[in-house]
Amino acid sequence: MHNRFSAPFASRAEDYDFGFEVQPGMAILTSLHHVTHYAYDRAIALGPQIIRLRPAAHARVRIPSYSLTITPVKHFINWQQDLYGNWLARCVFPEKTSEFRVSVDLLAEMAVINPFDFFVESFAERFPFQYPADLALDLAPYLATEALTPKLDAFLESISREAESTVEFLVALNGRIAREIRYQVRHAEGVQAPEETLSLGMGSCRDSTWLLVNVLRRLGFAARFVSGYLIQLKPDVVAIDGPQGAEADFTDLHAWAEVYLPGAGWIGFDPTSGLVCGEGHIPLAAAPHYRSASPISGTVEAAKVTFGIDMTVRRVAETPRVTLPFSDESWQALDVLGEAVDADLAAHGVGLTMGGEPTFVSLDDYQSPEWTVAAIGPGKRAKANELVRRLRDRFGPGGLLHFGQGKWYPGEPLPRWAFALYWRPDGMPLWRDASLVAREDDATRHTVEDAKALAEGVAGRLGLDARYVVPAYEDPLHAIAEEARLPADVDPNDAALADGVQRSRLAKQLDRGFGAPAGFVLPLARASEHWASTRWRLRRDHLFLVPGDSPLGLRLPLSSLAAEDESDVPEVANDNLREDEGNTPARKPPVRTAFAVEFREGRLCVFMPPIDVLEDYLVLLGAVEDTAAALELTVAIEGYPPPDDHRLSNIKVTPDPGVIEINVHPASTWRDCVAITEAVYAEARQTRLGAEKFMMDGRHTGTGGGNHVVVGGATAGDSPFLRRPDLLKSLIVFWQRHPSLSYLFSGLFIGPTSQAPRVDESRHESLYELEIALGLIPPPGEGTPPAPWMVDRLLRNLMVDLTGNTHRAEICIDKLYAPQAPAGRLGLVEFRAFEMPPDHRMSLAQQLLIRALIAKFWRTPESGPLVRWGTALHDRFMLEHYVWTDFLDVLDVLRRAGYAFDDGWFEAQRAFRFPFYGAVEHGGVTLEVRQALEPWHVMGEEVSAGATSRAVDSSVERLQVKAAGFNPRRHVLACNGRRVPLASTGRSGEFVAGVRFKAWQLPSGLHPAIAPHAPLRFDVLDTWSSRSLGGCVYHVAHPGGRHYETFPVNAYEAEARRLARFDGQGHTPGIVAIPPSEPNDEYPATLDLRRAPPK
Repeated sequence: MHNRFSAPFASRAEDYDFGFEVQPGMAILTSLHHVTHYAYDRAIALGPQIIRLRPAAHARVRIPSYSLTITPVKHFINWQQDLYGNWLARCVFPEKTSEFRVSVDLLAEMAVINPFDFFVESFAERFPFQYPADLALDLAPYLATEALTPKLDAFLESISREAESTVEFLVALNGRIAREIRYQVRHAEGVQAPEETLSLGMGSCRDSTWLLVNVLRRLGFAARFVSGYLIQLKPDVVAIDGPQGAEADFTDLHAWAEVYLPGAGWIGFDPTSGLVCGEGHIPLAAAPHYRSASPISGTVEAAKVTFGIDMTVRRVAETPRVTLPFSDESWQALDVLGEAVDADLAAHGVGLTMGGEPTFVSLDDYQSPEWTVAAIGPGKRAKANELVRRLRDRFGPGGLLHFGQGKWYPGEPLPRWAFALYWRPDGMPLWRDASLVAREDDATRHTVEDAKALAEGVAGRLGLDARYVVPAYEDPLHAIAEEARLPADVDPNDAALADGVQRSRLAKQLDRGFGAPAGFVLPLARASEHWASTRWRLRRDHLFLVPGDSPLGLRLPLSSLAAEDESDVPEVANDNLREDEGNTPARKPPVRTAFAVEFREGRLCVFMPPIDVLEDYLVLLGAVEDTAAALELTVAIEGYPPPDDHRLSNIKVTPDPGVIEINVHPASTWRDCVAITEAVYAEARQTRLGAEKFMMDGRHTGTGGGNHVVVGGATAGDSPFLRRPDLLKSLIVFWQRHPSLSYLFSGLFIGPTSQAPRVDESRHESLYELEIALGLIPPPGEGTPPAPWMVDRLLRNLMVDLTGNTHRAEICIDKLYAPQAPAGRLGLVEFRAFEMPPDHRMSLAQQLLIRALIAKFWRTPESGPLVRWGTALHDRFMLEHYVWTDFLDVLDVLRRAGYAFDDGWFEAQRAFRFPFYGAVEHGGVTLEVRQALEPWHVMGEEVSAGATSRAVDSSVERLQVKAAGFNPRRHVLACNGRRVPLASTGRSGEFVAGVRFKAWQLPSGLHPAIAPHAPLRFDVLDTWSSRSLGGCVYHVAHPGGRHYETFPVNAYEAEARRLARFDGQGHTPGIVAIPPSEPNDEYPATLDLRRAPPK
């Protein structure tokens, strides 16, 4: 079967009208068709037939429709339930017939079910256990055993009786039978005896099930035989490892066993697949013996019979979902639109390029510190190394892997690392043999002598004397001074003590000793068109490095060098000239850059000096590769990267708090966007990196690191935002007018103190000042556009967060044309409010949205005043209804501009951002509950270990509740006894509101005196009768008190946990006092349960 808890979308739900509505989320409405046909060679008399083909009462799959059709038409049917509660259709045929045909048609809503969501009584938690006497009496038919046979006895003897978890024991036993009994399709009547099944080592699902039932009973478990339908759907996402699932949608009659566990009830185990039964198992009959669970039984007159069976399943309704956001047809339509937008951009000479910074987390350990808060961690570097190698194979097979030093932020003890891939799109290789690049887990044990041989070999290939290569040592004086500072009772080799970075550094130095070189240095520069080297004059006899942890080449004692170098050997070598150079002797230059090789952590690390010309850099790189190949060494290239050159493309893989960030190369066309995004997602997944996380309660989020989209031009001069500053103005105005663009694609942390606040979430006066600044950017053709530096000056101090940080803005212009640094004058605009979507096609839909808006604004700029949203931003636009309505308006704008966007392309994003919890219908009123957004409040500074820190109060949550069929003159919606301020959506009888509440108590949070409000009980109150027509309950945690020990393994289990927290039953009984309205002028669309009700 397809197990959705291990490791295609056909159409949108509205394309079919079956009179049933598929629930939002991942539910799939399927149609099962089953025909059993008996054709006789003559007309015969049929005795009474018992048909057990109606889903049993304990089926957990919702069956909206069921139909049983029987031929011959002339028959009498009587529905009844047997002593086990199974549905039976007893059919009597008054006339003879030449055929007997039973046809079943049903609809099954395949919603996610967590098969392990049950509790076991404490006395039964560990096997073996005994049922209480009264319970054992009731279960007597399910404990009855048959005569013991040799094979069965031997099998039972091989099972350990040592105490262990009951559930784990049952899972292991079920899996063992699945492994040892090979599945065989067997149409013959009856069921094999356990002895025969064990002897053959094979059997049908009936045979394996009956074996499992007998084994369980011998072990003291109450077990029953179950026949039913098995529906296997092709998985949306194929597992990287483990079972791959069904290759196509499939259904069949099936059999499995159910075990009675005190506290949990009957739990299904499928010995054919070895899995616990989930939503794909639809029970038809369950009984102590297989004879009472046969699908069809009865008597018939003797005759020659031809038997036939036909079973099919098809998907009739499903909504786009996170695991499969597009059908093939809808993706093809989006792709065609992408090409059309591209053609428009090219026709108008926009010259747009698009890059990004997707982020990923570990699939296996996404809740450890390195994947939540820390930038550096034990497994992150290895993952990044594997990923950058995969990207090299995908984008630049002849590319250079460069292992450099990354950013160094205040408060971090060491700089971060950065892996980069450089390649030439024209196919010319920079590094030919990838096997010569050392891996992080390189088992080759290099020595210091290898480092020396490599350095001297490179010098020789550059035409330089080997005497220029000098050893470099760690400074013993510094180590002695550091050791002298340690307490007398502290071992300096113990790197685990406090001040770990300094102690670890000292321990490494002491362990290595000071007599052996740390590496070898070749002073090297390209001067007067030649390679030049020299011998440095040092006050001390040897070259001692500056203390530190950085690569050797960054710790050279340059400030200790004499003004003039030694001259005992010729300083310039002329035998490695470029072809266009002459042999003119060069003037003696002071060489203050160096090539270095060091032996560090088992690898040979090559430090490249700064070189201005790409050709020179490649000559040196070629010398390193040739030397490494000749010496059969693997190396890691560090130091300075290749110089900026338009002939090079590059991708960088760097660490960021909680994530790995990939800075992808810019794409100039839609096809490039598709290729890059697909490749990055695919290679990350093969590295066991994912684009999603799951919280313990089942909430589905992105990585937390963002998916920033960067747009601009090939060069700063080509940037459409510098050539046409009104384009940037249009984007700012349009984004501010449509809050859905800020909130539909964002992460959990939103609001004024988030990483990417809206411009109107920072300071209230910002909009006034921003309108003045935008007024100084004229429309195209009307006046002289401001110079690039002036565009930066106009907007830099307004596109900021509350603290004035220019980088933490929703639309960031740090890299547009900041005069202070070359890295700030790139003509780029960064959209920072985009969170990482789980699927690459969702990301591409977002990219196409931005490309289409830029194409539209290039032709017809946006103008006019900004909107004063006020508190509506954090009131109405925290709710799915208002965000989605506003976003549909955005799509309408694009459709009017000639870009045929389909609303359904963003349905998966809608479900991802606003997860569905449940829906109920009572008294003609339908209630739907969804997650809403909540801007977290940043707390004041608190003293932590050695510093101050600020936390956010995430204990406040918000839900959206939508009512359909609601009559405001009769009905009132109450939450925990307080009136919900429903507002009309504009559709007849449809209303919506938000409920804000305290979900749990934090050690340090706002309003510590307010207790949590969960669970939330919603009541549809009838003012005519002063009673509740019905309701539902939303739980913050599992209603049964389950405390999960692990996080969800995938989106299916996450949704199962979310759905488990919604109870479609539960309302306030008896006469109910109608609660008064609670008007709130600041937040009219939200009931805030934290505020005291009116007196």
